[in-house]
Amino acid sequence: MLVLAFLIGCVAGLRTMTAPAAVSWAAHLGWLPLDGTGLAFLGAAVTPWLLTIAAIAELVADQLPRTPSRKVPVQFGARIVSGAVCGAPFGIVGGSVLVGLIAGVAGAVAGTVVGYELRSRLARVFRRDLLAALLEDTIAIGGAAWIVTSI
Repeated sequence: MLVLAFLIGCVAGLRTMTAPAAVSWAAHLGWLPLDGTGLAFLGAAVTPWLLTIAAIAELVADQLPRTPSRKVPVQFGARIVSGAVCGAPFGIVGGSVLVGLIAGVAGAVAGTVVGYELRSRLARVFRRDLLAALLEDTIAIGGAAWIVTSI
C-alpha cells in the first residue's frame, strides 16, 4: 500500500484534483474501506461527483495562459495537501495512516517537480504546450485509475 500511496501522491503532483476524485470514487465503491475513519466523507454519495467536477474544471483551467505555475507556493501547497489526503486512505488500508500520509506527500512533491520538468521538455519538443499538457492529463487520469483499481 505504501507504493500506491506514493503513486497517488505523484498523480496529485500532476493534477491536484484528479487524485482526490479517484480516491473518492474508490472509497464510494468500497475499494478503499474508510467507514468509521476521519476520511469517511470521501466515500459519501456526493463527494466523488463534486471532486470529479473539480478535476474536470482543473483540466480545463490548466490549459489557460493565465494559470500559474504548479511550483508557486499556493499551487505547490495544494498539491502537497492533496497528496496527503489521498495517500492517507492507502495508509489506513495498509495499517498506518501516518505512513500513507507521508508517502502521499513525498509523491506529491516528486510529481510536482518531475511533472513540471517533463512537461516543459515535452512542450519544447512538441513546440506546443497543449500537446504536452494533454499527455500529462492522460498520464494523471490513467495512472489514477490504475492505482485505485490495484488496491
